[in-house]
Amino acid sequence: MRALVISGGGSKGAFAGGVAQHLMENEKREYDLYLGTSTGSLLIPHLANNNIEKIYDIYTNVTQRKIFSNNPFITRKRNGKEYVAINYLNVIWQLIKGKRTFGESKNLRRQIRNNFSEDEYKQLIDNGKNVVVTVSNLSMNRVEYKSIMDYNYDDFCDWIWISCNYVPFMSLTKKDGYEYADGGLGCIIPIREAVKMGASEIDAIILETENMEYNKILGKNPFSLMVSLYSFVLDQLESHDIVEGKLAALNKNVRLNTYFTPTRLTENSLYFNKKKMAEWWEQGKVYAEARVKIQQPKKMAG
Repeated sequence: MRALVISGGGSKGAFAGGVAQHLMENEKREYDLYLGTSTGSLLIPHLANNNIEKIYDIYTNVTQRKIFSNNPFITRKRNGKEYVAINYLNVIWQLIKGKRTFGESKNLRRQIRNNFSEDEYKQLIDNGKNVVVTVSNLSMNRVEYKSIMDYNYDDFCDWIWISCNYVPFMSLTKKDGYEYADGGLGCIIPIREAVKMGASEIDAIILETENMEYNKILGKNPFSLMVSLYSFVLDQLESHDIVEGKLAALNKNVRLNTYFTPTRLTENSLYFNKKKMAEWWEQGKVYAEARVKIQQPKKMAG
């Protein structure tokens, strides 16, 4: 059984889309199992239905407005360059309303339902494509994996949305009596889960550079510093997930093909820039082609 696994990474999901497009269209790879976290959970239902052109249009036309119903970030320009700052008015308004998060992502929930129809959901069920998204159950302090096979259309759309909710900058959601948030808070790249589910070969797209050491400029105020600290913690978690995944694959004799980003694409993956995301998609295709050529001799030797 072959699995496609895509990590979290916000706007960097466009790069994963390009990698997946090359693997599916040029390398003719077909998958039985699709696992995703956060942005990966947005990609995999469409990839499983082979709707590559549709998900490309979604990722290259996304805006902050389509994601956030209350956006805690604002884009500024300095010396001809764009950078992301804090939208203090929106954050203060959230606090005044007694909310526990700095932003809200209800618009994303609407976008998921608008772009992933009930007919497409039924098509996946009928074709036996197992699509699994990662969520973090904060109430029970555990990571959970939600399979499309176990839920109706409305519930599965909720799980996709919950998997993307990067708390405390996006919505905190209560479902089935528990409070849930972004799957990336517990497992950024679910390689080990793919092994546990019986995959014999895994293509894992990891939306970070293989060497995560780089000079990072920390935030100049408490809010932006918190964004930087979150990024650091998630980088460490991702590194842990990769090591665990590699060990699990080795123990079960599973072939694991990894695809990292060749460069660090952005300092804030919650900033959605249509032009940059279109560029990242193309970079993903080019990178995947080169990466497959490197892997081929190993495959022949095995």
